[in-house]
Amino acid sequence: MPLNRPQRPRAATASLALLASLLGAAPSVAPAQGVAKSAAAATVDTSGPTQLIESAANTMLRELDARRAEFRKDPKKLDALVERVLLPHFDVDHAARLVLGKHWRTATPEQRQRFIDGFYGSLMNNYGDALLEFTGDRIRVLPSTVAPDATSAVVRTEVKRSNGSKIPVNYSLRKTDAGWKAWDVVIEGISYVKSFREDFGSEIDQKGLEAVIQRLEAQNRSGAPGGSRG
Repeated sequence: MPLNRPQRPRAATASLALLASLLGAAPSVAPAQGVAKSAAAATVDTSGPTQLIESAANTMLRELDARRAEFRKDPKKLDALVERVLLPHFDVDHAARLVLGKHWRTATPEQRQRFIDGFYGSLMNNYGDALLEFTGDRIRVLPSTVAPDATSAVVRTEVKRSNGSKIPVNYSLRKTDAGWKAWDVVIEGISYVKSFREDFGSEIDQKGLEAVIQRLEAQNRSGAPGGSRG
Protein backbone atom coordinates (compact mmCIF):
# COMPACT_ATOMS: atom_id res chain seq x y z
CA MET A 1 0.00 0.00 0.00
CA PRO A 2 1.62 3.28 -1.04
CA LEU A 3 2.51 5.75 1.67
CA ASN A 4 1.19 8.68 -0.32
CA ARG A 5 -2.39 7.51 -0.86
CA PRO A 6 -4.98 8.91 -1.46
CA GLN A 7 -4.23 10.89 -4.62
CA ARG A 8 -3.58 14.53 -3.74
CA PRO A 9 -4.17 17.53 -5.98
CA ARG A 10 -1.17 19.85 -6.22
CA ALA A 11 -2.66 22.50 -3.93
CA ALA A 12 -3.40 19.86 -1.31
CA THR A 13 0.08 18.44 -1.72
CA ALA A 14 1.54 21.88 -1.07
CA SER A 15 -0.56 22.15 2.08
CA LEU A 16 0.70 18.79 3.20
CA ALA A 17 4.19 20.10 2.48
CA LEU A 18 3.39 22.99 4.80
CA LEU A 19 2.39 20.39 7.38
CA ALA A 20 5.66 18.61 6.69
CA SER A 21 7.36 21.87 7.51
CA LEU A 22 5.46 22.09 10.78
CA LEU A 23 6.39 18.51 11.51
CA GLY A 24 10.05 19.36 11.09
CA ALA A 25 11.97 17.41 8.50
CA ALA A 26 15.52 17.89 9.75
CA PRO A 27 16.24 15.92 12.96
CA SER A 28 18.99 18.18 14.27
CA VAL A 29 20.19 21.78 14.26
CA ALA A 30 23.82 22.72 13.83
CA PRO A 31 25.18 24.99 16.61
CA ALA A 32 25.52 27.89 14.17
CA GLN A 33 21.80 27.68 13.46
CA GLY A 34 20.72 27.68 17.10
CA VAL A 35 20.54 31.46 17.44
CA ALA A 36 18.75 31.77 14.12
CA LYS A 37 16.20 29.21 15.26
CA SER A 38 15.32 31.25 18.35
CA ALA A 39 15.14 34.48 16.38
CA ALA A 40 12.90 33.02 13.69
CA ALA A 41 10.64 31.29 16.19
CA ALA A 42 10.17 34.61 17.98
CA THR A 43 8.62 36.11 14.83
CA VAL A 44 5.69 33.67 15.05
CA ASP A 45 2.66 34.92 16.97
CA THR A 46 1.76 32.17 19.46
CA SER A 47 -1.01 34.06 21.26
CA GLY A 48 -3.66 31.74 19.79
CA PRO A 49 -4.08 28.86 17.33
CA THR A 50 -5.26 31.02 14.40
CA GLN A 51 -2.47 33.53 14.95
CA LEU A 52 0.08 30.71 15.14
CA ILE A 53 -0.93 29.09 11.84
CA GLU A 54 -1.21 32.39 10.00
CA SER A 55 2.03 33.92 11.25
CA ALA A 56 4.02 30.68 10.92
CA ALA A 57 2.86 30.28 7.33
CA ASN A 58 3.58 33.92 6.54
CA THR A 59 7.06 33.76 8.06
CA MET A 60 7.85 30.63 6.09
CA LEU A 61 6.45 32.02 2.83
CA ARG A 62 8.37 35.30 3.16
CA GLU A 63 11.62 33.37 3.42
CA LEU A 64 10.62 31.15 0.51
CA ASP A 65 9.89 34.17 -1.66
CA ALA A 66 13.23 35.75 -0.82
CA ARG A 67 15.37 32.60 -1.19
CA ARG A 68 13.47 30.26 -3.52
CA ALA A 69 16.32 29.88 -6.04
CA GLU A 70 18.79 29.25 -3.23
CA PHE A 71 16.60 26.51 -1.75
CA ARG A 72 16.21 24.82 -5.13
CA LYS A 73 19.99 24.58 -5.42
CA ASP A 74 20.49 23.34 -1.86
CA PRO A 75 17.47 21.54 -0.33
CA LYS A 76 19.33 21.18 2.98
CA LYS A 77 18.91 24.92 3.47
CA LEU A 78 15.15 24.45 3.12
CA ASP A 79 15.31 21.75 5.80
CA ALA A 80 17.17 24.16 8.08
CA LEU A 81 14.57 26.88 7.46
CA VAL A 82 11.76 24.46 8.22
CA GLU A 83 13.32 23.43 11.49
CA ARG A 84 14.13 26.83 12.87
CA VAL A 85 10.89 28.53 11.81
CA LEU A 86 8.19 25.90 12.27
CA LEU A 87 9.41 22.91 14.26
CA PRO A 88 8.94 24.65 17.62
CA HIS A 89 5.21 24.90 16.88
CA PHE A 90 4.49 21.26 16.09
CA ASP A 91 3.72 18.55 18.66
CA VAL A 92 6.02 15.96 17.13
CA ASP A 93 5.67 13.30 19.84
CA HIS A 94 1.86 13.50 19.91
CA ALA A 95 1.56 13.18 16.12
CA ALA A 96 4.05 10.31 15.92
CA ARG A 97 2.28 8.49 18.74
CA LEU A 98 -1.00 8.74 16.82
CA VAL A 99 0.59 7.66 13.53
CA LEU A 100 2.17 4.58 15.13
CA GLY A 101 -1.03 3.79 17.04
CA LYS A 102 -0.84 0.46 18.86
CA HIS A 103 2.77 0.03 17.75
CA TRP A 104 3.88 3.04 19.82
CA ARG A 105 3.29 1.06 23.02
CA THR A 106 5.62 -1.78 22.04
CA ALA A 107 8.32 0.40 20.44
CA THR A 108 11.48 1.12 22.40
CA PRO A 109 12.36 4.78 23.14
CA GLU A 110 15.11 4.53 20.51
CA GLN A 111 12.70 3.16 17.90
CA ARG A 112 10.19 5.91 18.66
CA GLN A 113 12.78 8.63 18.05
CA ARG A 114 14.12 6.93 14.92
CA PHE A 115 10.58 6.63 13.56
CA ILE A 116 9.91 10.32 14.23
CA ASP A 117 13.09 11.35 12.40
CA GLY A 118 12.53 8.89 9.56
CA PHE A 119 8.86 9.67 9.02
CA TYR A 120 9.20 13.44 8.99
CA GLY A 121 12.27 13.22 6.81
CA SER A 122 10.24 11.20 4.31
CA LEU A 123 7.53 13.85 4.29
CA MET A 124 9.96 16.48 3.12
CA ASN A 125 11.44 14.11 0.54
CA ASN A 126 7.93 13.62 -0.81
CA TYR A 127 6.60 17.17 -0.56
CA GLY A 128 9.58 19.53 -0.38
CA ASP A 129 9.35 20.37 -4.09
CA ALA A 130 5.67 21.28 -3.69
CA LEU A 131 6.53 23.50 -0.73
CA LEU A 132 9.08 25.36 -2.87
CA GLU A 133 6.31 26.20 -5.36
CA PHE A 134 3.84 27.31 -2.68
CA THR A 135 3.09 31.05 -2.61
CA GLY A 136 1.25 33.30 -0.20
CA ASP A 137 -1.63 34.00 -2.57
CA ARG A 138 -2.55 30.30 -2.55
CA ILE A 139 -3.58 30.14 1.11
CA ARG A 140 -6.18 32.06 3.12
CA VAL A 141 -6.57 31.59 6.87
CA LEU A 142 -10.23 31.95 7.85
CA PRO A 143 -11.21 33.81 11.02
CA SER A 144 -12.16 31.71 14.03
CA THR A 145 -13.04 32.21 17.69
CA VAL A 146 -11.34 30.08 20.34
CA ALA A 147 -12.51 30.18 23.96
CA PRO A 148 -9.86 31.34 26.46
CA ASP A 149 -10.06 28.01 28.30
CA ALA A 150 -10.01 25.83 25.17
CA THR A 151 -7.43 23.04 25.04
CA SER A 152 -7.95 22.07 21.39
CA ALA A 153 -8.79 23.99 18.24
CA VAL A 154 -9.20 23.68 14.49
CA VAL A 155 -7.88 26.45 12.26
CA ARG A 156 -9.67 26.51 8.91
CA THR A 157 -7.91 27.62 5.74
CA GLU A 158 -8.65 27.65 2.03
CA VAL A 159 -6.06 26.71 -0.55
CA LYS A 160 -6.41 27.75 -4.18
CA ARG A 161 -5.81 25.21 -6.91
CA SER A 162 -4.08 26.14 -10.15
CA ASN A 163 -7.51 26.38 -11.84
CA GLY A 164 -8.72 28.89 -9.24
CA SER A 165 -11.02 26.56 -7.30
CA LYS A 166 -10.56 26.33 -3.54
CA ILE A 167 -10.27 23.38 -1.21
CA PRO A 168 -10.68 23.31 2.59
CA VAL A 169 -7.54 22.62 4.60
CA ASN A 170 -7.97 22.50 8.37
CA TYR A 171 -5.17 22.34 10.92
CA SER A 172 -5.70 20.59 14.26
CA LEU A 173 -3.96 22.05 17.30
CA ARG A 174 -3.75 21.27 21.00
CA LYS A 175 -2.72 23.40 23.94
CA THR A 176 0.38 22.06 25.69
CA ASP A 177 2.48 23.26 28.61
CA ALA A 178 4.61 25.04 25.98
CA GLY A 179 1.60 26.69 24.31
CA TRP A 180 -0.44 25.91 21.20
CA LYS A 181 1.03 23.31 18.84
CA ALA A 182 -0.24 21.81 15.58
CA TRP A 183 -0.42 18.04 15.12
CA ASP A 184 -2.56 17.23 12.05
CA VAL A 185 -3.95 18.59 8.79
CA VAL A 186 -7.30 17.60 7.29
CA ILE A 187 -7.52 18.17 3.53
CA GLU A 188 -10.93 17.83 1.93
CA GLY A 189 -12.08 15.84 4.96
CA ILE A 190 -9.09 13.47 5.02
CA SER A 191 -6.92 13.41 8.15
CA TYR A 192 -3.36 12.70 7.13
CA VAL A 193 -2.35 11.48 10.57
CA LYS A 194 -5.12 8.88 10.26
CA SER A 195 -4.16 8.10 6.66
CA PHE A 196 -0.51 7.57 7.55
CA ARG A 197 -1.51 5.48 10.59
CA GLU A 198 -3.43 3.11 8.32
CA ASP A 199 -0.54 2.89 5.85
CA PHE A 200 2.20 2.36 8.41
CA GLY A 201 0.04 0.05 10.52
CA SER A 202 -0.44 -2.29 7.57
CA GLU A 203 3.25 -2.28 6.69
CA ILE A 204 4.36 -2.78 10.31
CA ASP A 205 1.96 -5.68 10.72
CA GLN A 206 3.54 -7.34 7.67
CA LYS A 207 7.23 -6.52 8.15
CA GLY A 208 7.72 -5.31 11.71
CA LEU A 209 8.51 -1.85 13.07
CA GLU A 210 12.29 -2.16 12.79
CA ALA A 211 12.09 -3.02 9.09
CA VAL A 212 9.88 0.00 8.42
CA ILE A 213 12.23 2.32 10.32
CA GLN A 214 15.21 0.99 8.39
CA ARG A 215 13.36 1.56 5.09
CA LEU A 216 12.64 5.18 6.01
CA GLU A 217 16.23 5.75 7.12
CA ALA A 218 17.60 4.27 3.88
CA GLN A 219 15.28 6.42 1.76
CA ASN A 220 16.23 9.55 3.68
CA ARG A 221 19.94 8.83 3.26
CA SER A 222 19.44 8.48 -0.49
CA GLY A 223 17.05 11.42 -0.70
CA ALA A 224 14.48 9.23 -2.46
CA PRO A 225 10.75 9.82 -1.94
CA GLY A 226 9.13 7.49 0.58
CA GLY A 227 6.05 6.71 -1.41
CA SER A 228 6.92 3.18 -2.50
CA ARG A 229 7.47 0.03 -0.56
CA GLY A 230 10.64 -1.96 -1.09
